[in-house]
Amino acid sequence: MDLQLKQQTAFISGSTQGIGFAIARRLAEEGATVIINGRAEAKTQQAVQRLRDAVPGAQVSGIAADFARPHEVEALLKQLPPVDILVNNVGIFELKPFGDIDDATWANILEVNLMSGVRVSRALFPAMLKKGWGRILFISSESGVNVPADMIHYGVTKTAMLSLSSGLSKLTKGTAVTVNSILGGPTYSDGVAQTVEQLAKAQNIAADQMKAAIIQHTNPNGLLQRFITPEEIANVAVYLSSPLAAAINGASVRADGGTLQALY
Repeated sequence: MDLQLKQQTAFISGSTQGIGFAIARRLAEEGATVIINGRAEAKTQQAVQRLRDAVPGAQVSGIAADFARPHEVEALLKQLPPVDILVNNVGIFELKPFGDIDDATWANILEVNLMSGVRVSRALFPAMLKKGWGRILFISSESGVNVPADMIHYGVTKTAMLSLSSGLSKLTKGTAVTVNSILGGPTYSDGVAQTVEQLAKAQNIAADQMKAAIIQHTNPNGLLQRFITPEEIANVAVYLSSPLAAAINGASVRADGGTLQALY
């Protein structure tokens, strides 16, 4: 299927690894011009080269910026060309008891997970509306609906992301601009993999055993009964980026492996 993305330019925040990198790769495979982002210049350029190696002929570049630092985000925005597809993916998470989450931790996770999307969308959205076409995607999480007790601050940011996406979509009426969120389920991203490996080492068991144990403990009723791969989230994101997905707007699209049990 031709997703009609060959003339489009996409920016994906937080895309040197994991879900963001998988989305960047799929967009590049569809012929889009791709701009990726990481916190450090060296890692960003390494990821650019990995993409070029994986997708020969791909038009790929990178801009380093730490989304916890507003002045670096401002500098990034000045370097961006006109963008047709914005994927607000950058995010951080951690397991932490609610009583141990101090104000500085709250401020940091809100800065990265929520304000990143606010700032970049605010900069790029007006041009999309003027042109009459564009795509904004927020990579949210089922944790924004079913907030985990051991990551309340993370869940709050993902809930806020859903509200931001919904509100922006209401400003697209009468245009071919769409704004959607993806409710991802437990995904085996690089960050999750590191956590799993640390836990497995601490308990002296294999990583695969730890993965299975985590799924059974945190998501016993999920239908997939395994971690989702970043590529599976990317497939949904790339379709939503396509002109073929014009009828999907203001939606929270579930790619959660059957974790959420609601009918809609």
